[in-house]
Amino acid sequence: MKSIYKILFALVFVFAWGCDKDEFAELNSDPAKLQEGELRFSITKAVEQMYENDYTTWFYNNFDYIYPWSQFTTQQGGNSPTFNVMESYGTQYIYRELFPQTRDVQYAIEAMPEAEKARHQVLKALTYPIQILPAMANSDLLGSIIFSEAGRAPFTNPPLITPAYDSQEELYNLWLTQLDEAIDIFTNSENPIQMGNQDVIYGGDYAKWAKFCNLLKLKVAARMINVDRARALSVAEEVANSPAGFMDALTDDFIYNRGVKYYGTGNGFWIGYGNQVLIDFLRDNGDPRLKFLFKKNDFNAEVVQAFIDAGVDLPPYVEQYVSLDGDGNFAGWTGPGEPWVRYHGAPLAPDATLDSDNDIYFNQGTLYRVNLNGAEKTYSATSLFSEKLVRTTYDYTYPTKPGGRVIELKDNDPPLHVILGSSAETNLYLAEFKLLGANIPGTAQEYLNRGVELSVRRIDALAENNQFPYYSNDPVYTDPVESEQASTKLKEGEIANLLSQPALDLSAGDALEKVYIQQYLNFASTPNDLWTLVRRSGIPKRNSAILPWQEFISSGTEETLPRRFVIGAPTEDDLLYQNKVQALEDQGFTPSVSSPEILNSERMWFDENNPDYGAGPIE
Repeated sequence: MKSIYKILFALVFVFAWGCDKDEFAELNSDPAKLQEGELRFSITKAVEQMYENDYTTWFYNNFDYIYPWSQFTTQQGGNSPTFNVMESYGTQYIYRELFPQTRDVQYAIEAMPEAEKARHQVLKALTYPIQILPAMANSDLLGSIIFSEAGRAPFTNPPLITPAYDSQEELYNLWLTQLDEAIDIFTNSENPIQMGNQDVIYGGDYAKWAKFCNLLKLKVAARMINVDRARALSVAEEVANSPAGFMDALTDDFIYNRGVKYYGTGNGFWIGYGNQVLIDFLRDNGDPRLKFLFKKNDFNAEVVQAFIDAGVDLPPYVEQYVSLDGDGNFAGWTGPGEPWVRYHGAPLAPDATLDSDNDIYFNQGTLYRVNLNGAEKTYSATSLFSEKLVRTTYDYTYPTKPGGRVIELKDNDPPLHVILGSSAETNLYLAEFKLLGANIPGTAQEYLNRGVELSVRRIDALAENNQFPYYSNDPVYTDPVESEQASTKLKEGEIANLLSQPALDLSAGDALEKVYIQQYLNFASTPNDLWTLVRRSGIPKRNSAILPWQEFISSGTEETLPRRFVIGAPTEDDLLYQNKVQALEDQGFTPSVSSPEILNSERMWFDENNPDYGAGPIE
């Protein structure tokens, strides 16, 4: 279970995360303190593993499947006729590092004398949310997973090397029980062990961990809403009235930051264009999140003038906002102006990708190439998903005219901050549950407004930390006023303007759809939650007057989308063969098939009663 090597690494890690000299000396001389230090190290190491395998989950899961199927972006270059067919994907590696750490903590504490066991219960309580969040992400994709018996082999006799799979129903019930236990421990423990700086999320503030546990309870309730509504609403009432409180400020947010030298993956992604209808919706409502979720296109004033000088046609969706002077030169922007006029999406249907009328979106390399005085450049007119949300080693060259200045954002990579749970999410869930009948104190409109404000402010803070291009200014504009105006940072009055839009007025009808749309936007940087929402809510909704579902037409027929990921067929040489076969049979899943029709019809437990894609909410 424990080795001298782990103890040594524990001491080094604890010291590196902020112990002062006296504390380190005390640890080094007291065996009880030594174990305490090792257990704190295990917690820190487990938190580090909550956001693991970041490259494959983004490269495959999110950009190839979840975002396109949720109608947030296309696949790279536009959706192909096979965009709904699954190939490679990744999952959270919770069994490789996370569970060995959390089980070590749990079993070590259970073996302690009663007095020490009581003081260490807070560390055991920490293991529950640490395990649950990434496990939920895996279950969202695959259904039943190994959880209750995971990682127990080193602590059992004989070793438990064939752990059972837990169904989603079992998982949700277990998680709610564990979260309640954790909340009770966090709020009622006397003289608990202090994590201090070894808690890289909340700095040892157990009250905030309790609020995060309440968010996890709401996540479970949201997944249960169409399969056990009474239980889901009861959980929402528990959270809204919890003595521990719930997440309701940016300082409550669970912001993952592995360390000062963690920048996310160093590899690039195949990122698609933003959904045309979605980007138009965000622009029309003056939603500041547009500026952070998607990248500006290349058509600033200088580039527009270069197209005019070269006699090359502007993209029509860019040209509509261009004002010319009497000589036919660029005079300024019409409509909402910078930076809003720099965001444009693309159609989603595979047939639209192949339609020559849409070359303005899908043949930009040919259409938007400009040659001036022997210098040539190609420009992008549409908006990709913001890569800086995922990795901060992303360098950016600002667009200028052919032969013009070279302006770069590079070599100043900040440590990546990632949202794993937020106060915005909490309030938006409460708005939903209030509309569905939960007996909770606030009004749905109050929860919605609070959630949207926090959502905007959180992603603005992420953009500032992750050093998005254009955040503080647009350096291509030499006039300081124009440069600041073209910046993407949150500006005074933008939130108030957004909250005044009819799309957020719950008294004007379609209230539940409006709340789900705001959840949809808030979940843009947590794709598992995004796809879960799309499946359980039926939004975007077909023929919606707010944010309509776009039909994925291919060869004149609408494509069928999967509702779960492919699960490989177990082989008889696998020690877990019988358990895997049983889990597949219990769920009614066919293994090793990528047929979208089968992956659509064979649904997970939480998804059995959910509406079809685009069908709209179940009131």
